[in-house]
Amino acid sequence: MEAGELLKHALTLSEKERAELASSLIDSLDSAIDPDAEQAWQEEIARRLASLEDGTVKTIPWEEVRRKGKAILNGR
Repeated sequence: MEAGELLKHALTLSEKERAELASSLIDSLDSAIDPDAEQAWQEEIARRLASLEDGTVKTIPWEEVRRKGKAILNGR
């Protein structure tokens, strides 16, 4: 089956099935596994938590982030 035919068929799937298919396809493109990635993520998470706890960074309420994001997308 050609890619165009596969896409046409894929678009008839439910939203959940399309999401699962898309995830599987993306995963298939990333064949290189970084053995240090998990440790690096754990260190990054710890660093970010420490920054929140010591007040180095401040959180922004979701509604403010959403409002600013919409403004950027709308060119304001």
